[in-house]
Amino acid sequence: MFVSRKCLPRRTVLRGIGTSLALPLLDAMVPALTASAATAASPNRLRRLGYVYMPMGCDITRWKLAGDSLDELSPTLEPLAPVKDHVAVVSGMELRNAYPGTHATSNAAFLSAATAKRTESTDYYLGTTVDQIAARYMGQQTQLPSLEMAMDMMAMVGQCDNGYACVYQNNLSWSSPTTPLPAEAHPRVIFETLFGEGGSPEQRRSALRRRQSLLDAVSDELSRLNRQLGPADRQKVDGYLDSVREVERRIQRAEAQIHENPLPDLDRPVGVPADYDEHAKLMFDLQVLALQGDVTRVITFQLARETSNRTYPQIGVSEPHHPLTHHGNDPEKIAKVAKINRYHVSLFAYFLKRLQETPEGDGSLLDHSLYMYGSGMGNPNVHDHENLPILVAGGAAGNMRGGRHIRFERPTPLANLHVTLLNKVGVHLDSFADSSGQVDELFDPLSI
Repeated sequence: MFVSRKCLPRRTVLRGIGTSLALPLLDAMVPALTASAATAASPNRLRRLGYVYMPMGCDITRWKLAGDSLDELSPTLEPLAPVKDHVAVVSGMELRNAYPGTHATSNAAFLSAATAKRTESTDYYLGTTVDQIAARYMGQQTQLPSLEMAMDMMAMVGQCDNGYACVYQNNLSWSSPTTPLPAEAHPRVIFETLFGEGGSPEQRRSALRRRQSLLDAVSDELSRLNRQLGPADRQKVDGYLDSVREVERRIQRAEAQIHENPLPDLDRPVGVPADYDEHAKLMFDLQVLALQGDVTRVITFQLARETSNRTYPQIGVSEPHHPLTHHGNDPEKIAKVAKINRYHVSLFAYFLKRLQETPEGDGSLLDHSLYMYGSGMGNPNVHDHENLPILVAGGAAGNMRGGRHIRFERPTPLANLHVTLLNKVGVHLDSFADSSGQVDELFDPLSI
């Protein structure tokens, strides 16, 4: 049966002065021509790929699982309980090319599976990372090919490993062996990258005083759009815009708190929450908006930098993270490392829950995403790169088999997982770095 209604382009955006706002996938964007055409345009064909990096390995004794399912989660992985059906833990992965065992090579090899050239100068050399291979294909139809995010401002990151240029620790993403892509930690800059603003920092601050909100700038177009939408689509748009306004409000609150602080605060840029928990959740919420609006389909996020001396008093850990990881088998120090590991996992669980609660098409944003979470280091006390803490979360358009623990008895290249995830989001690759196969157990055998 043929239907004559027109459809909105998937790339429809609302435009205002100095800004644009992408929209989530709407029913009105699905071509209403024939039943087969509607199936072909199903949102199940939309797939996203993301990576979240946890620094300095973990206490594997509190991470590892005993069985082949996630029915009984380990202490570190317990925060994943609400979303465990969308999670698979993969044990036995290694990064052979990350040796001779350093913090710099842990970070650098995580997405490249390549050996970092030993140099402290500008002649650094690594390899193209998997996220950028994905971006070349998945980013052709989006505003941003990829989005690189971090929690540490580059001006404040501190020391680097002896013998290795700082770019190896500071950057997860490399668009070529000689081109690291800087990650952004400032929520305001990311927000404006996604939705527009432009200009120097002073011009942006001036613009903030001139405008009330991103949504106010596109209100006229929004009114016109709503007249073209059905009730279900209007509800989707309203929910998405509420999320945008909430993120704006939180950024502006952070800015206000800093402006009202009577003490000098010259090191922290305007708009970065002082609280790590608030900052991290804001960064994850920005990722939800970026994926929901289809501004990008490829994201990397560094929860903290290797050798980070960040403390976590909110969970009872007042000692710096990095020295704790050199625990010398001290049970008290190991327990504190495990607390930090669990806390980082809880933040990722928060993000997965947000994706699960965001409807899209016949499922959720989580159903149409794939995220890999983990570290390039195994046991931080000895700086090894085997038995890595790795998990995969999402749905891959319904094809991922969650709630499972996949175990490799022998060390298996992490590159195998990279090849697998690329293929499952439609970026077909036979091999990558030192890969020796794929992790087929992750997915339905009939999946694409």
